[in-house]
Amino acid sequence: MDRLLDYSINHPYLAGGLLLMTFLVLGFEIRQRGAMSSAVAPNEAIRLMNSGAVLLDLRSANLYKDGHIAGARSLPGDQLAADPKAIEKLADKAVVLYCDDGATTGAAQRTLARAGAKNVFSLRGGLAAWKQENLPVVKG
Repeated sequence: MDRLLDYSINHPYLAGGLLLMTFLVLGFEIRQRGAMSSAVAPNEAIRLMNSGAVLLDLRSANLYKDGHIAGARSLPGDQLAADPKAIEKLADKAVVLYCDDGATTGAAQRTLARAGAKNVFSLRGGLAAWKQENLPVVKG
């Protein structure tokens, strides 16, 4: 313990950098775990849909036509922030967001949370996970 204290005294910048990096990594990990807590598996998404949750497809309109989850509404992610009326309608409902692989739903979740939506979830793995579970996809 004395050697660690001596090292910290002799190399304050390195010791400070180590502490800073430790706090940054911990903060990042805590933030990631918080984001993952709002991600749901396909079977949990089905339960939410049966309870009245709104399902939003954040992919482009062309990808939506090529195949989407039954009952999902198309609202491309880039249009979500530009349409405050759509966000207001979703504020008091449970919302499940999905894209192709679940990678782009985080920004939409943050947008909805800033607008006051409380129950916003993302489909873990996106449409790819839905298909992997052999769940139905509709076209058109």
